[in-house]
Amino acid sequence: MTPRPDQAAIRPRWAWPFATPVVHWLALLGLCAAYLQGGIQKVMDFGGAVAESAHFGLQPAMPITVAVIVLELGASLAILTGRYRWLGALMLAAFTLMATFVANRFWSAPAVERFATANAFFEHLGLVGGFVLVAWHDLRGQGTGGSGSNNS
Repeated sequence: MTPRPDQAAIRPRWAWPFATPVVHWLALLGLCAAYLQGGIQKVMDFGGAVAESAHFGLQPAMPITVAVIVLELGASLAILTGRYRWLGALMLAAFTLMATFVANRFWSAPAVERFATANAFFEHLGLVGGFVLVAWHDLRGQGTGGSGSNNS
């Protein structure tokens, strides 16, 4: 749905700086920050990352950990560079949704952990929504083109 031309007239003047390409890219960086940090941390402590995968019952842990590292870093870079941004966003949305149901099962957590785990669960659903919105925005801006958005 495209905004009506008269809607621009009711936006306050102070809001326009938030519509710049720099702010857009910084917002994308914020959305990807945990995945960039997570991928880098997993590379730097690969043994710990493999142990984390095994802790959550993911087997074989080593190849799964490698795949997670490639996904976290590769999809984040796709989003930040605009090259297949929609695909990177959908991949991180799917990964985050699956990981949320593996790591944040608040319904089966002990009572003392339930509140924090439920918060983490719903925060991660917010990330999923953010990534789907990035993909939606990129796909709408590009029509049916395959390379994603090239603008920040």
